[in-house]
Amino acid sequence: DRLLGAGGYGEVYKGILHDGTEVAVKCAKLGNTKGTDQVLNEVRILCQVNHRSLVRLLGCCVELEQPILVYEYIEDGTLLEHLQGRKSGGRSSLTWNHRLRVAHDAAEGLAYLHSSAVPPIYHRDVKSSNILLDEKLNAKVSDFGLSRLAHTDLSHVSTCAQGTLGYLDPEYYRNYQLTD
Repeated sequence: DRLLGAGGYGEVYKGILHDGTEVAVKCAKLGNTKGTDQVLNEVRILCQVNHRSLVRLLGCCVELEQPILVYEYIEDGTLLEHLQGRKSGGRSSLTWNHRLRVAHDAAEGLAYLHSSAVPPIYHRDVKSSNILLDEKLNAKVSDFGLSRLAHTDLSHVSTCAQGTLGYLDPEYYRNYQLTD
C-alpha cells in the first residue's frame, strides 16, 4: 500500500520522515544502469530549479548501489488518474475550470524550464501521468529522468528522440531536434 508507481527506472514509494512529513521516495532498479543514469540526471536537473509548478526534490542518496531520491509528496495522484476516473469511482471529477487550471499550471512550469532556468531545460516526457495534483488540484510537473539541459550557444540540439510514443512532438520525433 506504500507503492505509488513503477516504471522502467524503478519504483516510487510513499514515505514518512521523522517529523511526520509525507514524502515520495524514488528507488532506481538494482543493476539497471539506464535507470541509475536517469535518477542521476534528475538530480542534476532538479537541483537547478525552483518553481511552484515543478515537483521539489528534498534530498537524495546516490552513493548506494540503488540510488534514492526523496521528493515532496503530492497527495492527489496524477492527472491521468483523474481523467480516467480512478480517483472518483469511474468518472472524471475534473470540471473544465479545473482542467484549464491544471493546463495553466503545467504550462507555467514548462515555461519556467524553457525561459527562466539557466541553462534552459527540455523535459522530453510531458504526459498526464507525469503531472501530479495536490488536494486543491494545483498541478506540478514531475519525472525529470529524460530531461536535458539546453546549450545556450546553439539554436537547436540534435539528439535521439526520448519520451513516450504518442506524446512526442511529431517534429521532434521526425528531426531529433529540440528548439524553442
